[in-house]
Amino acid sequence: MRFVKHVRPVAIPAVIISAIAPKDLNISDPLSIKGVAKTIAANAMSYYSGTPEKFADLPQPHYWWQAGALMGSMLDYSHYTGDHSYDRLIARGLLDQVGPDFDYMLPSHFGQEGNDDQAFWGFAVMAAAERNFPQPDPDVPGWLDMGANIFNSLASRWNTTACGGGLLWQIFASNPNGLDYKNTVSNGGFFQIAARLAHATGNKTYSEWAEKVWDWTEGIGMIDGFGNVYDGAHASKDCKDTNPVTFSYSASIYIYGAAVMADVTKDNKWTERTERMLEASRSFFSPFDNATNIMYEHACEQVDKCNQDMKSFKAYFSRFVYAAARYVPSIKPTIKELWHTSVKAAASTCTGGENGTQCSHKWYTGSFDENPGLGQEMCALETVQGLVALEAEAPLKGEEIRIVREFTDQSSGQGVSETGSTPAPAPGSGSGSGSRSGAGTEAGTQPSRALRRRTVPVKSWW
Repeated sequence: MRFVKHVRPVAIPAVIISAIAPKDLNISDPLSIKGVAKTIAANAMSYYSGTPEKFADLPQPHYWWQAGALMGSMLDYSHYTGDHSYDRLIARGLLDQVGPDFDYMLPSHFGQEGNDDQAFWGFAVMAAAERNFPQPDPDVPGWLDMGANIFNSLASRWNTTACGGGLLWQIFASNPNGLDYKNTVSNGGFFQIAARLAHATGNKTYSEWAEKVWDWTEGIGMIDGFGNVYDGAHASKDCKDTNPVTFSYSASIYIYGAAVMADVTKDNKWTERTERMLEASRSFFSPFDNATNIMYEHACEQVDKCNQDMKSFKAYFSRFVYAAARYVPSIKPTIKELWHTSVKAAASTCTGGENGTQCSHKWYTGSFDENPGLGQEMCALETVQGLVALEAEAPLKGEEIRIVREFTDQSSGQGVSETGSTPAPAPGSGSGSGSRSGAGTEAGTQPSRALRRRTVPVKSWW
């Protein structure tokens, strides 16, 4: 790829947000929403010891994938609130994990990495690409190229030896149990990344793959006619033993992918699928008669069986459902009905710890439940900040997507950008195999697309 460099100041309004205690949240006031998000974001990042110069693994018992999930939550925080104070730290966290082939296959974490883990890093990478998030390292491909690399890596493991296709949960023999299980999180992650690449690039091969993964998931019975998304099935039994357990994040990964496909294809079947899955997701609300419309993880929460991973699932549920409303606005009334109650419930339980703002696991208790943690903070953060998600700029696509080298100066509101065109990579021809750039068109003297990365005045969109 050749770059024509444009180094110029980019005027970006400085955003100063005052931290607000979650218990004081006013969901009708965007400044209150952002202030509470700021408080919760700081709590979440207190679990991460990395710096703008070096990535750090999360403390035990968190797995590597959850660091990628955290970067995704903080990318949302930056984009939705306009507070860019964590941007350098986020970029370093993402860039230090790219792996030798720039596809987030990192040898130091092979013992933990499954297809679903790689997909969660892929979600963050795609969000960075869709927002022209700064990528300061010229020796590493742009975010969109790396999103294509992740897609190619996943596609290379499409497994037809059993069940007629699908991705296995795990990749390496060091995780043998997962090598006999095909799960919806791995396949849903592949589906969503394919859909987002189709949207970002216009390349029909990606949309064809998204169709293929959906058809396989539905055909094998992991998505039923009511829109329930089941956990998975065993390859050794030809996927005829569907595990009926459902998790909120599995559903939401498919919900957002389907919503993106509705925008890509303009085919109403994707709108109907999005609506149907969200309607089925009502099962993740109202754990008791006196807790109507409050979100919970029904597979584990009421019986105190949620592990560290599961305690973060509501974060991704909220993230992807809020995002889906951009492309399928017919789901907004359901989001208002369910999420507004859940947001207030979540905020009301964020009263723990020395600072009186740590968040809880069980939102239906009405008070801090003495069960804090990173997952709990991420769940509250994504559920709160998503209230202003649609007031932020929509995901970019085509020539709108550029490589931005410099960061916004949070104190002065000025930034310096170096832009170049980002290619629309074809499946199988991204920047993998150690390549540092893909084939793209010259930026020429067109106006910097980095100007699209701006702060938008917000109001409640409900």
